[in-house]
Amino acid sequence: MAREFQRGHKARISDLTTGTDLYVGVQIAAPGLTFDISCFGLDADERLSDDRYFVFFNQPKSPEESIQLLGAQAGDTESFRITLDKIPPQIHKLSFTATIDGDGQMSQVNPGYIRIVAGGEEVARYAFSGSEFSTERAVMLGDFYLKDVWRFAAVGQGFDGGLEALLRNFGGEVAEEETPAAAPQAQAGAAPGFAPPAFGAPAGAPAPAPQPPAPAPAPAPAPAAQGFAPPPGATPPPPSPAPSVHAQPTIVAPMTPPGGAPPPPAPAPAPYGQPNQQPYGQPSAPPPPGYGYPQAPPAQQAPQAPAPPPGYGQPTPPPGYGQQPPYGQVPAQQAPYGAPQGAPQGVPQGAPQGPGVAAALQQFKETPTGQRWTQQNKKLVRVDLGVGGHPVLARQGSMVLYQGKVDFSYKGAGFAGRIVGNATGQEMQLMRCTGQGQVFLAENSTMLHPIELQGDGICVSAENVLAFDESLQYEVRRIEGHGIPGGALFTMQFTGTGTIVVKTHGTPVVLPVTPTTFADANAVVAWSSAAQVIVSSQVRMRRNAYPGDTGESVNLQFRAAPGNFIVVQPYEI
Repeated sequence: MAREFQRGHKARISDLTTGTDLYVGVQIAAPGLTFDISCFGLDADERLSDDRYFVFFNQPKSPEESIQLLGAQAGDTESFRITLDKIPPQIHKLSFTATIDGDGQMSQVNPGYIRIVAGGEEVARYAFSGSEFSTERAVMLGDFYLKDVWRFAAVGQGFDGGLEALLRNFGGEVAEEETPAAAPQAQAGAAPGFAPPAFGAPAGAPAPAPQPPAPAPAPAPAPAAQGFAPPPGATPPPPSPAPSVHAQPTIVAPMTPPGGAPPPPAPAPAPYGQPNQQPYGQPSAPPPPGYGYPQAPPAQQAPQAPAPPPGYGQPTPPPGYGQQPPYGQVPAQQAPYGAPQGAPQGVPQGAPQGPGVAAALQQFKETPTGQRWTQQNKKLVRVDLGVGGHPVLARQGSMVLYQGKVDFSYKGAGFAGRIVGNATGQEMQLMRCTGQGQVFLAENSTMLHPIELQGDGICVSAENVLAFDESLQYEVRRIEGHGIPGGALFTMQFTGTGTIVVKTHGTPVVLPVTPTTFADANAVVAWSSAAQVIVSSQVRMRRNAYPGDTGESVNLQFRAAPGNFIVVQPYEI
């Protein structure tokens, strides 16, 4: 029987099936809407590892065929074959997404699902409906992610910007109408899915061209690869690279700047000289294959000469956009950077890439992943309260900003809790965060470490806890010891299923405690709850009868079976 997932639920794939050759089916539909269902292969930083690992209707498989697009079947709108054993080591996550092709909102979708089938038997299913979304045009349905072992997560996170928003989120770029970027990809071997160059008839070999279009019949017009007519353009590889097949400008073209129009791929510039010929494969465009195009630029360069007089005095600013007329968008784009006289010089110095402030701050942008807990950087963490459905308990005053509808309330420990907290030093001043928004948490620029518990436990001092899921259970634990004031130390023990965010001063080190390990009680941050801990004291009457002290008289001694650990920070509280 298939295991039913709710939004935010996760599980090891090995707990669902012993198989590694899996079928992933997606069912999504809405009246009058069409959907593009894709799979992104992401690296450890959750960025698109390689353009070839963006598997969609126009690129139906990854290089080693570990990810394959199978098409509609068995009642699914789209389906994939995922072979976990073949996935290369640089891929740490597979994100399955659905985007609306054209206008529309995800709130209009009928009940749908993403499911996993192994050996012909369905083992997992995450069902969703339009009521879970609003104005989004794209949604991340589910993830396969590598954390020691491959796991599955039901995501259900939407994006208002559609496919472009997803691409930028994963580190891809949406090129403008200049599809030349696709040409380099063709050479890299992305031919399989981009083969529909049916309109490159003049270039030659119409026979091969019709075959590739099969993967993406509708988009066939876009891959106008006739620009590669000089070589045996009839060959599917050159045409295939044209990612412009999608309804929007271009899908993955991070290799060339939007206005670059590299010299080798002659077809790219063609759209400027003859707007409608290249995209639609008009016969007139193919005859000048490759070299016919250069004639267009000269025609536009002619107007460029008169362009300087308007006061710019330097016709050089537009070189990057050589194909466009001087009085076109180029001057207009440069104007914002300063007065007409200084614009040309200021742009290359301050912002060679053009975006200006946006480019300088790009590295600090939010990194939405669709998961409940997301580490924005080493000192800031974000929790999405809409994922998982249960509240979060956080240290009072740790919220730095929030988005959406979020309610903050005081979380009291009760009379008995205050007594225990005061007596043990393990009292936590908490607030309860509920709602459907996102909360960003941080405290005193300490480093944050989200730790996911799945039925196991961890011991952490209350001093080192920033926030945790309310689904976790916690209690004060006593550590016996002799020769110290009070005869014992105390800590907090967290158990259950959920995430706890631990603070450290500096980068911590994690050590196994299979051999007996001693650590300073003030430097230890956390340890596995299965470890045996006792207080080790080196206080001796004879030793302490003389002046001076080492400062290392009280330590914690850890012993445990393999798999247990301690976390120590380079700082003593």
